[in-house]
Amino acid sequence: MTIDLADRTDRATRPRRGRHAMTGTVALLVLAVGMSDLSGVRRPAATPTAGVGTGVPSSTAPPPPAPAPPVPSTAAPRVTASAVAPLGPPEALGRLFYVPGGPVAGRERVRLRSWRPGERPRTLAALPQVAALANASVSPDGRRVAWVDPARAATLFVADVDGSHRRTLARHVDTYCVAPTWAPDSRRLLFREADPLGAPGRFGVLDTAGRRTRVTWWDAEPQGCHALWSADGRTVAMNSATGVTLYSDDGRRPRPVPHLSGPSSWRSTHVASLSPDGSRIALTRTRPGEETGDVGRILTANAVLRTRDGREVSLPTGGRALRQVFFRPDGSTVVRVRAGAGHALLVIGRDGRKVAEVAEPAELRGMQIVSA
Repeated sequence: MTIDLADRTDRATRPRRGRHAMTGTVALLVLAVGMSDLSGVRRPAATPTAGVGTGVPSSTAPPPPAPAPPVPSTAAPRVTASAVAPLGPPEALGRLFYVPGGPVAGRERVRLRSWRPGERPRTLAALPQVAALANASVSPDGRRVAWVDPARAATLFVADVDGSHRRTLARHVDTYCVAPTWAPDSRRLLFREADPLGAPGRFGVLDTAGRRTRVTWWDAEPQGCHALWSADGRTVAMNSATGVTLYSDDGRRPRPVPHLSGPSSWRSTHVASLSPDGSRIALTRTRPGEETGDVGRILTANAVLRTRDGREVSLPTGGRALRQVFFRPDGSTVVRVRAGAGHALLVIGRDGRKVAEVAEPAELRGMQIVSA
């Protein structure tokens, strides 16, 4: 069934209730639990460091003692992101898009950013902070960004990545569980409606082309969150309960990924990326009883699994901690790993071999990749 959304009237914004209800400051506090650390899993509290924000007055401090003679160190030198040895053609990485890695104090709006090796990071569209963290989605062709603003009747917007040509597409849209997800044609958006009180409704595919937006509603109602569409257009992945389920492109024929729920020793409530043919997923995986974050999405990944049997796929990271993984339509994979105080970015070819590696600019260290 296809319905025209162009004539929907604006209704007064009301408090959202129910399982997925979060607004304003409350939403940011919940999202902070899941996204303040780019590892995506629970970590110990950070140790304070000297400098700005320590609260120690410098004007009254006693003079420092004379330095002790240097003692030769046998520890291995610390590796920093700037020391990453480049490998292969840097242009293989393409253009990446970033949003903040967690809530930014005192900001109602934050900037989408992009970076391509050989260029300086660019500042793009201004987005509501909650939307940037919870649901902003860049189209596969890198031209447009979609987001849902919970402070404006949960309105779904789309604009060019620089913020121009903004359009209102629909109101009363799910903000946190099923974020707007681009189809591989960069034209259609999968979303889920919500009533003014926040109760979830139907899944629909919205065609953004033309002056009048139209929606084709699914007859099926998958029980899941954080939908992702494979590049071949045949598979939609969603988190369901404590695992991941794959669906056909109309929301039917569910196929759970093995070993992520039930008696398994692993859980996952956040899937970050889906391979072009739906055969692999990148996700944050935890043990039963570990914190997994809230309903707000987590874009980090600490494992890549085969969807057929749930087996882990090894990546050539050189033993460095995995932070983010994004599958690309051409079959390659962009991998973000920890490198000293920053990050390195790897391109893995279809054959599983590393074809390129570059150091990420230090100014992007506190951000997370939203599209690669």
